[in-house]
Amino acid sequence: MIYFDSDYLEGAHPKVIELLGKTNLEQTVGYGEDPYCEEARGIIRKLCTVSGQPSDPEKMGVHFLIGGTQTNTTVIASILRPHQGVLCCLSGHINVHESGAIESTGHKVLGIAGSDGKISAEEVREAYDEHWNDANHEHMVQPGMVYISNPTEYGTLYSKKELTDLHDTCRELHLPLFLDGARLGYGLMSDANDLTLPDLARLTDVFYIGGTKVGALFGEAVVITDPALDVDFRYIMKQRGGMLAKGRLLGLQFKALLEDGLYFRISKHADGLAIKLRDAFIGAGYQMLIDSPTNQQFPILPDEVIAKLRRNFSFEFWSRIDPTHSAVRFCTSWCTPESSVDALIEAL
Repeated sequence: MIYFDSDYLEGAHPKVIELLGKTNLEQTVGYGEDPYCEEARGIIRKLCTVSGQPSDPEKMGVHFLIGGTQTNTTVIASILRPHQGVLCCLSGHINVHESGAIESTGHKVLGIAGSDGKISAEEVREAYDEHWNDANHEHMVQPGMVYISNPTEYGTLYSKKELTDLHDTCRELHLPLFLDGARLGYGLMSDANDLTLPDLARLTDVFYIGGTKVGALFGEAVVITDPALDVDFRYIMKQRGGMLAKGRLLGLQFKALLEDGLYFRISKHADGLAIKLRDAFIGAGYQMLIDSPTNQQFPILPDEVIAKLRRNFSFEFWSRIDPTHSAVRFCTSWCTPESSVDALIEAL
């Protein structure tokens, strides 16, 4: 069986395992205060800083957490006051794929319809105004921040203009903007992308560089660009179970992935294979549910084709289209062999 279900089915890139093994018996202090975490923070701050432009990268808070859901709940809980909720696309990960994790912290996810998995500055403003223009707003959950993901659940990307418009609107409305980067590598390396890490550092208040789905055993690197939001963040990490005692295991992984550009090379590998697969589906006469330029592809297939492919390939059901067709998801990863994609194309 060849698996295309997701991008975290494998363990970790060999260089990650190699560095973990090499340093295994070293003794370091815990809770992310070790030299390896500090080195990884330095690498991330450098990557997020534009060379030659005045800035103070040391003001960027960089924190390492274990997984995406934990990261989302910790960041959101750290920002919102008790009576506030988070604005999010209806298809957003925190709204549909985290088992009510945000609600379990006492905060509500406030859904916005969006389009292709994205929300616009205009929709954020409309939701904000709808709340404050309601005479009963004191009896309703107040919008307190905005959550987006890049890539989205549909593999789509925010353009620099779209993110700039969101940033400007959020700044005007005093709504912190948080970007979920669980698959950030696949977004940054897409041929359709025009955003950089320094752009993200400039246009969001918090974002994270995903490791779990991009070559790490586990781990996400949270970058807090608004110093006010970084105050006491480690207290919230500890409270939410996000402060790993053996924190150096996280720092080591991001050091291995980021110090020589490995993270970006393996992300580009996944994108290239996904586009090859997309072109094959289109060439065979099938429509795509959405135009995704990243490592997630959503062909619409007849039921009989799905049944035949499932004999040798594993992939995810996405949505029912009509009585005889469904949209399914094929996801390539940082280490998907090209031979696996070729086998699927041959079967198709």
